[in-house]
Amino acid sequence: MLVDSLHIYPVKAARGIALTESECLRQGLRNDRRFMVIDAAGKFITQRSHASMALVEVTIDGDRLHLHAAGARVDVPLDPCSPTAKRRPLRVWDAETEGIDVPGEGSRFFSDFLGEPCTLVYMPIDAHRDVEEPYSQRGDRVGFADAYPLLIASLASLADLNEKLAAVGSDPVGIERFRANIVVEGGAPFAEDEALTAHVGDLVMRTPKRCARCVVVTIDQTTAIGSKEPLRTLARYRTVDKKVLFGVNAIPDLLDHESLSIHVGDEITYRR
Repeated sequence: MLVDSLHIYPVKAARGIALTESECLRQGLRNDRRFMVIDAAGKFITQRSHASMALVEVTIDGDRLHLHAAGARVDVPLDPCSPTAKRRPLRVWDAETEGIDVPGEGSRFFSDFLGEPCTLVYMPIDAHRDVEEPYSQRGDRVGFADAYPLLIASLASLADLNEKLAAVGSDPVGIERFRANIVVEGGAPFAEDEALTAHVGDLVMRTPKRCARCVVVTIDQTTAIGSKEPLRTLARYRTVDKKVLFGVNAIPDLLDHESLSIHVGDEITYRR
């Protein structure tokens, strides 16, 4: 099996960036989900409630993060931390962490685009947010992702799903629906389900939990239009304990300040 593609999502819920190589840190791929949009009450915004977030294009150029949507474009610092930046408490689901308000026009950009007061926030690299129990070991940490530093998905699993979608007269879906960091080519459908670890070169990733999917997979990532598929079909054969599963959550077996690079085309192996 090989790494088919690598993806980061610098702004939680916005479009991703495809990479040919990436540096993996303890918190996940570098620059993945370090930014997040919150509403006036401080609640984080995702495509679950704001499907149009799928239309926000994100690019990185040097030390700047560029945001594009609906004809508007702004850029903000890729790392907006400064000695005077004031930190604020933030929450992602039940987990508490902290971040800073991003200077510049990012907050106004999202407020205008979403039609409500918003603030763009950033999680400094030294901010701590634990991976959920009981899967955390030795202080594993995560950025603004829902729960885990990495998500691995398989093209073989996607092909299996698309066969079942075709059987019920539904259109195929692309792997972008599942917003994975590492997409795998080769192997049997859902081979990732049985893995305890995934290995890419010297990088070891624990894979303790299959990923429970939500309504986001029903949103076309190019149009922001939702439907009932592929969640309805997935639910017919991938439901366990009332959760619909596709892909696996992964945790890099790294310590603070450690990093390893991975590349498209690298061999990936699963071990039980």
